[in-house]
Amino acid sequence: MLQKVAGKFAPSRGLSYDMVHVFKTLQLIQERGHVSRDILCEELELGDGSIKTLVRHLKMQDLIESNNAGTKMTDKGGSFFSELLTSIPSETSLSKCSITLGKYNHAILLKQMSSAIKSGIEQRDAAIKMGASGATTILFKNRKFVIPRTDYDAIKNDYQLSKRLIEGLHPVDGDVIIIGSDNHSKKRAEFAAKNAALITVMNHEKH
Repeated sequence: MLQKVAGKFAPSRGLSYDMVHVFKTLQLIQERGHVSRDILCEELELGDGSIKTLVRHLKMQDLIESNNAGTKMTDKGGSFFSELLTSIPSETSLSKCSITLGKYNHAILLKQMSSAIKSGIEQRDAAIKMGASGATTILFKNRKFVIPRTDYDAIKNDYQLSKRLIEGLHPVDGDVIIIGSDNHSKKRAEFAAKNAALITVMNHEKH
């Protein structure tokens, strides 16, 4: 569904937004009830023309509707987004720490997705596609945050980071944490983590 909204419906120039922007739009509407185009422009860092196209595509899939108060979720949109959040239930921002790549960091939890992770390179590439520095992927296993394909506890000497991840994300055995990083933009770190998470969920669903 996210790919449909982010895709072209007719021969035209390429779109300037991706499925991560679609996800963020639905997230903003869920959090605020209604959003205006001005808020979407600011939060998504997209121009007015791109926002108009994004909103139109969301309406074509009957995920949102507009009234005088702004744009809100339809019943179909709310149901779809709630289902998506069962796989991506929590996220939190992080300061610079021992295992991340940049000044700004954003962590996202993927429920029971450890089997979908290979080496973490796919998630790193998805983050870089958003213009970020990259992404760090770790698995929660036996109360430890381990590097994929190993049993090495990546943050055994960083109690503060471990506490932040546990309190902010509430992981259980089999969950995955993806941390998007960037040296210049907090927003880019967030979008990096979201894009890596969405691509992981999408590929997991395909299999």
